Amino acid sequence: MKPKLLVLNDHEGVLAAAPAMAQLRELADVTIMDRPVTPEDYPNLAQYQVIFALRERTKLDEAFFQHCHNLELILQSGGHAYHLDQDAATKRGIVVALGRGAKGPVNVMPQLTWALILGLSRQIVPMHQSMQAGKWRETVGTSIYGRKIGILGYGRHGKPIGKIARLFGMEILALDRGGEYADDEPDVTRLPLAALMATADIVSIHLKLSDQSRGLISRELLYKMKPTALLINTSRGAIVDEDALIDVLREGRIAGAGLDVFAIEPLATDSPLRTLPNVLLTPHIGWKVDDVLHEWVGFAANQLRGYLRGDLDPKVVLNPAAFDVARNRLHSN
Repeated sequence: MKPKLLVLNDHEGVLAAAPAMAQLRELADVTIMDRPVTPEDYPNLAQYQVIFALRERTKLDEAFFQHCHNLELILQSGGHAYHLDQDAATKRGIVVALGRGAKGPVNVMPQLTWALILGLSRQIVPMHQSMQAGKWRETVGTSIYGRKIGILGYGRHGKPIGKIARLFGMEILALDRGGEYADDEPDVTRLPLAALMATADIVSIHLKLSDQSRGLISRELLYKMKPTALLINTSRGAIVDEDALIDVLREGRIAGAGLDVFAIEPLATDSPLRTLPNVLLTPHIGWKVDDVLHEWVGFAANQLRGYLRGDLDPKVVLNPAAFDVARNRLHSN
């Protein structure tokens, strides 16, 4: 008998339409939810042995797992699980498989980052709104040619930002963490964080969320930025002191911010960020294109197939200790 698999939060119907969904259906009896999970759904969770979670749209915590009596595998799209209580899953023997190694996000994240940079610097949105209102009011934008872009996290996501910056004739600054950077390009200048914040005309964040990066961009550092500078965050909202950012934007201490991520998501309807004129917002869509979602469905199908055979790749398992919990499993190993 096939295991029962629940797909969470396919609001747009893109997962259901993925070519690889046929592979998942061959392996499991698939149910797709096109809306958020509510407490009313909890009694139905006990029937599922597998869950496919779309990023962090559903909080998988102790309260959730209490109702998942037969759950043994979570197929997690993306390479992180900030929204998941790892201890709660592990003690129940629930294995979490991450969607690591996807190529799509690396390609699409720079696109959104540069959309925010160009939208702010050239005042695209206010001019579009003016045109829609029947006006012909020119707004003076800012050229990025010859400006300095400071990239926090000059790695998998940050380096493509630098590659595009070169095409715009920009100088590239990267965060110096006190190590050796043998793979750096010769035109990349490494600076300590405070110096980078004070020097860059655009600061773009591409760090992983960790104990070290949480709250890293403090009020003190925001005050060091140029009044003409832009802050771009397509990484994680918790890296920036959001209250301090609101203050510096209100006070005009920086020229603007382009934000795809927020300290608490969804962003509160009464957040000042929604109404500040020098802010460009998107609802955490840096990764959200159909190609990426389809790729993750393929990952999920491959991982479920491996799990059923008893040879799930250990490199994708977030909590290998879950295998040590004695319980009946779908595979025999």
